[in-house]
Amino acid sequence: MNKKNSGLLRLIAIFKLFKAIALIAVGFGALHLFHDGVPGDSVTLLIAKFGFNPGGHYVDLALGKLSNIPPKDFKDLGIGSFVYAALFLTEGIGLWLAKPWAEWFTTIITSSLVPLEIFEIYRHPTATKVIVLLLNIAIAVYLILRIRKERSSVNETH
Repeated sequence: MNKKNSGLLRLIAIFKLFKAIALIAVGFGALHLFHDGVPGDSVTLLIAKFGFNPGGHYVDLALGKLSNIPPKDFKDLGIGSFVYAALFLTEGIGLWLAKPWAEWFTTIITSSLVPLEIFEIYRHPTATKVIVLLLNIAIAVYLILRIRKERSSVNETH
């Protein structure tokens, strides 16, 4: 593998590892809220710790929505976050180590999540979701082209 390809794979690996870390944080936060029962107090303390105004309009709106979520949903969110984090960790570590199986695995997983990301953008569009979708599509296309190129170069040597 040449330096350029190694650098791109490492960049993708960092992206996947960043997503895994974010999902692990979400998972711990959701399970913490599940065990606390009433999320309002915990979230209010966290919001104040990050310097936001606990009495602000948007904070009150978010707290209102959080208080209406059943505790089971926090548990499901936490478990689901850890499952996705495990997938992203596997992708990220495999790509960082430049393992051929990781290219296939990442292509399959990333491509399979694109319809879900499109659905989420349709339901609740945000610029961040669109950027992540475009990055994931670019990653999948790059890896497909890379796999095809490697396959054709192997066939030419035989």
